Amino acid sequence: MTDAQSIQYQLQSNGVATITLDRPDIHNAFDDTIIAALTSAFRQAGEDPAVRILVLAANGKSFCAGGDLNWMRRMAGYNYEENLRDANTLAEMLRTLNYLPKPTIARVQGPAYGGGVGLVACCDMAVATPESVFCLSEVKVGLMPATIGPYVVRAIGQRAARRYFTTAEVISADTAFKLGLVSELVESDELDASVEKLIKGLLRNGPQAVAEAKRLVLDVADGEINAEMIADTSQRIAHTRGSAEGKEGLTAFLEKRKPGWIQ
Repeated sequence: MTDAQSIQYQLQSNGVATITLDRPDIHNAFDDTIIAALTSAFRQAGEDPAVRILVLAANGKSFCAGGDLNWMRRMAGYNYEENLRDANTLAEMLRTLNYLPKPTIARVQGPAYGGGVGLVACCDMAVATPESVFCLSEVKVGLMPATIGPYVVRAIGQRAARRYFTTAEVISADTAFKLGLVSELVESDELDASVEKLIKGLLRNGPQAVAEAKRLVLDVADGEINAEMIADTSQRIAHTRGSAEGKEGLTAFLEKRKPGWIQ
């Protein structure tokens, strides 16, 4: 199966791009080829001005089972340099998704294991169903969730990560919701409607403001609230107030009309 057959990329007229994992026969597991295809697709969505929102979805019963078994078999024969190169490509894919300058939504319809949990953690929001169990299973085969680790720790917190990274327990959808890995937990027949509700809300907001608000969170989340950070945030709001989008948004609000970015 080629990467083109394994990844679907669709862009709707309203600016919503959907990237769909399409390897249902192997639970949407990925290998180095799929990782490269995902990285390319994420970059395409991030760089295309027509894209306002990215939805990451999957076909079949599983969201993503992590690493493909055949890829793992190949890894067993790699030397250190080959393993490092392989790990760096996975890390770059996750970094690209995490820092995408557009809001991202994971549509999680089924189980996510290993790297699949990493994909969910790298998205800004995740809507899941009760069938969506999660597992950081790497230690079961003598490995560790290293490249996905920074994103998962930020999603569920250090205390929970210290448990689930080491026990490899299956995490129920309800527990994932309580931990913050999942933003919304809904029944399967409500999944698409819940994703659509988030999309509609996002499309009402200024595209550049949304991108800058996301960047703000990433920049200040772990920093000290000091004079430098305060000065930086003041500069950011001053910049947005003076921007064309900011002026349009405020003017539309005062004139009680829709801003130009709402279709």
